Amino acid sequence: MSKHETFSVIPHNSSTAPGPRHDGWTPARQATFLRELASSHSVAEAARAAGMSRQSAYALRARLRGEPFDLAWYAALRCRIDMLAEAAVDRALNGVKVPHFYKGEVVGTSRKFDERLTVALLAMRDSFRAPRASVPAMSDPAAQYGAHDFRRLAERVERGPATWDEEREEAYAQLRSEYDDYAGGDWEEADEEEVVADEEDEVTEG
Repeated sequence: MSKHETFSVIPHNSSTAPGPRHDGWTPARQATFLRELASSHSVAEAARAAGMSRQSAYALRARLRGEPFDLAWYAALRCRIDMLAEAAVDRALNGVKVPHFYKGEVVGTSRKFDERLTVALLAMRDSFRAPRASVPAMSDPAAQYGAHDFRRLAERVERGPATWDEEREEAYAQLRSEYDDYAGGDWEEADEEEVVADEEDEVTEG
């Protein structure tokens, strides 16, 4: 996934959507796990920090495939991969300083370049380029996050909800509530009134 690429939701139906958590993986524990994973790059250490087992962490990710926790897990690992890639590029371009000793004292330095590392990076150069990606739909909550947005994804996991569908439903409910407060009526009734008004306009024009 490229630096500028955004995530998209993997669709699922209501029969497979995750339900309430009963396995101990609270939002706070999920966030603790993710932040430790980004720091240590170890699933086992991250699970211990959250007070959970390594196996349950993998089970949770499988259950929440395509959801915020899964995407934050990917972004956490990507943090360390990017650091390794940058270090490798730096070594290929600038080499490694090698000290030269004479009678136990440093008398000079030189730089050693690893030709195999340079060849390997050149072979992988396409993976460092950002492909042209289609613009994700703004109605897709995952489109707000990119592969490098680990901090924001971890915060999203911590505050919930667990799935993108739940987020959409909450946003829709909030919008409907605001509309009801503004219009002083019911959402569905307002839609019906608009339909009737449109039909009356068509009859008048005819």
